[in-house]
Amino acid sequence: MASAPSTPFNLARFGVIAVPYGWLLLFFLVPFFIILKISISESDGIRFQDLVQTVDGVLEIKAKWSNYTFIASDAIYAVAYWNAIKYATLTTVLCLLIGYPFAYFMARAPEHLRPVLLMLVMLPFWTSFLLRIYAWKGILANNGLLNSALLGMGLIDEPLRIMNTPISLTIGMVYAYLPFMILPLYAHLVKMDVRLLEAAADLGAKPWETFRLVTIPLSKAGIIAGSMLVFIPCVGEYVIPELLGGPETLMIARVLWDEFFSNNDWAMASAVAVTMIVLILVPLAVFNHFQDQNMAKGGAR
Repeated sequence: MASAPSTPFNLARFGVIAVPYGWLLLFFLVPFFIILKISISESDGIRFQDLVQTVDGVLEIKAKWSNYTFIASDAIYAVAYWNAIKYATLTTVLCLLIGYPFAYFMARAPEHLRPVLLMLVMLPFWTSFLLRIYAWKGILANNGLLNSALLGMGLIDEPLRIMNTPISLTIGMVYAYLPFMILPLYAHLVKMDVRLLEAAADLGAKPWETFRLVTIPLSKAGIIAGSMLVFIPCVGEYVIPELLGGPETLMIARVLWDEFFSNNDWAMASAVAVTMIVLILVPLAVFNHFQDQNMAKGGAR
């Protein structure tokens, strides 16, 4: 029985694959393992000791887990992690509710208008992220543009306290990450076969039923991609909670900053960072799972 011919080594294909994997190895895995080592290493106050040491001819592994047990026992870390997940989830849901109709409108707009609509979505990226968030401070402050307009129209008698509250934090997060939801949704909706909607209508489906049974399932990959693109950076967001949030919106990135630069406790800060990365890896695993399912379905068709 003849053996199957071996696949020849393709240098170009290997190079294409090696570049992103090399990038991940150099700029993610290596820094991650450095932080992981710091988080479980003993320190003499000057430098961190090696995890593997030889003492009297005996190989010893010294790993300190007290930082992780302290994170599990101290309520401030639980509150900070919970706030990060809570506000990231809220931001993702609001971005989906706002972004889906907008992406649908863009996908169904005349073809010559789509580039203009895409440019309007990406236009905020032409301005510094920090400046855009600072602008919201001027809008939401007690004497800001919003309160001044409401007072001028006689709708309120005294300024509303919006700044440094969960409301201002949520507004800033939704504003900053809404394009990350719209763009992947638009990319999937614009490729959808309109004949499927016409077929559903011919079979007696009402517009809402067509949207629920045809449009949403066909755009599921875009919903998942957009949700991950919003949720993951929101979990580790530092600038927006710092500028727009308040004491009740303490998130894990602020705790991480304090451990590094206020307490100067690098081992504890590294443990906080490793725990945050593990939390982010969960939605990433979910995203990859759905991506693999979609690719398998596409290959089956």
